[in-house]
Amino acid sequence: MNGSSCIFDSQSAYKAVFWCESGSEFSNAVNITIYKPKSVLTVSSSWLNPEASVTLRCNHDDQSAGWRIYWYKAVPDKSENSYRYELLPGSISGTVENSFMIHGQKQTAGFTCRAGRGNPKYFTDYSEPKFVWSADPHPAASLSVSPDREQHFTSESVTLNCGGNSTEWRVKRFREINQESFVSDCSNWGNMTGSSCTINSNWCHK
Repeated sequence: MNGSSCIFDSQSAYKAVFWCESGSEFSNAVNITIYKPKSVLTVSSSWLNPEASVTLRCNHDDQSAGWRIYWYKAVPDKSENSYRYELLPGSISGTVENSFMIHGQKQTAGFTCRAGRGNPKYFTDYSEPKFVWSADPHPAASLSVSPDREQHFTSESVTLNCGGNSTEWRVKRFREINQESFVSDCSNWGNMTGSSCTINSNWCHK
């Protein structure tokens, strides 16, 4: 009779201890760890001039054969306050190559990737989204900061205001910590009123 004690961790891994038993007799124990392959996306440049090209590169930690790479654009989903992923043109059937070039990128955009193989298709998890920031001279919205400066003291509040042809703009924050990307909404670290977000002295710790 087999027994197991399972632990799931944050690294998409299944860890378990297996043994055999019969009455009061027990076998030796064996530790097994099964990892789900993880995809990691990198971009050739995070800051682009308008209509410049950018190369996406997707790597995963299962180097066996048969994988194809699928490329996606991160699209804001207001109903879920998160992102949904839409396949990029030319990526419907995946690519054998682990790189993908986007020509003439005009606007700031987020991208992600994942690998798949087999029938039915087995996919890795989506990679953490990577953002490419474009210096578009005519963006759909503008962001202003009050007080209008780059450096601020922890003792003061800062207000970020979205200007544009919509009343539904939301302020987002992007951070990279230990090579991991984190995107969060103003409601997690500030107060969103209309199209303005006010952050207090504790915002940098959230």
